Amino acid sequence: MRIASFLFAVPVVAIMIASVPAGAEEKASLVERLGFHKDARVLIINGDDFGMNHATNMGTVKALKAGAMTSSTIMVPCPWFLEAVDFAKKNPQENLGVHTTLTSEWGKYKWGPVLGRTAVPSLCDEMGYFFSDVFSIYGASDLEEADREVRAQIDKALAAGVDVTHIDSHMGAVQYEPRYHERYIRIAADYKLPCRLPGKEMLAPFGAEWLLDLAAELNVLGPENLYLDEPPSLEATESYYKERLTNLPQGKVSEMYIHCAVDEPEIHATTGSARRRVADTDFFSDPGTLQWIREQGIELISYRELRHLQREGKAMPRVERYGWD
Repeated sequence: MRIASFLFAVPVVAIMIASVPAGAEEKASLVERLGFHKDARVLIINGDDFGMNHATNMGTVKALKAGAMTSSTIMVPCPWFLEAVDFAKKNPQENLGVHTTLTSEWGKYKWGPVLGRTAVPSLCDEMGYFFSDVFSIYGASDLEEADREVRAQIDKALAAGVDVTHIDSHMGAVQYEPRYHERYIRIAADYKLPCRLPGKEMLAPFGAEWLLDLAAELNVLGPENLYLDEPPSLEATESYYKERLTNLPQGKVSEMYIHCAVDEPEIHATTGSARRRVADTDFFSDPGTLQWIREQGIELISYRELRHLQREGKAMPRVERYGWD
């Protein structure tokens, strides 16, 4: 599900971290630390919601196999989590993180906390499921319970055999409120994982730039340029994504995230965005899309490269291609 507008709502498409202030000592940029030329356009394409249902899993695997989508994040509380785990075990080269989940947004298809309702009651509605919207969390939930649940989801993925490469936030649930966002960054630091981060321009209107300062202090890496929107119509899918990709900023690590699914009755019964998910999957799993991205000189990476740099302090050997035949 696309992130709703609230705390970080600003009228921009691409959110970028500000450059080094004038007069400050120049340091190697993130793209240089990753082993690229300082002007390189570096891109992560992440598939959210892996594990949500079978149609989502099939679409996610399809896009990962094609190689244009380089990472994905798993929803641990969801019923089809084990299918995602099975894929992770059989394909250890894939770059899979945890899509930390505190909401259950679909009307007739629900899930709740992995710790159970009695352990984290403030995170649940009267039926024991997560709340359907982000802002109910902030009005009713206890931050310490949210912290325990997010950690339990990461621990469950690790215990199941997933080599977790990063974390992000389903519906932005731990990022729209500064206290939750701070805890999200600290959790990433505790697990020595990179995470999806907004840019300073997104945080500045709310006086929350300190969150990125905290991430830097704790050595938590993330993209510098995050795309939040989506094509205005199904017909505009190709033109929209190609326009965004053509205009990726030089010298930055960008992230574009999508949601995958195959065109099966299950995804239509589950979500209100089935056609969008199928269209995105079809575009990014088309071999021509990957070829076109390469022709633009865009350097694809996954979150694994960020995790390696964060943990080892040096660039990971270059991955020649993602996906498999």
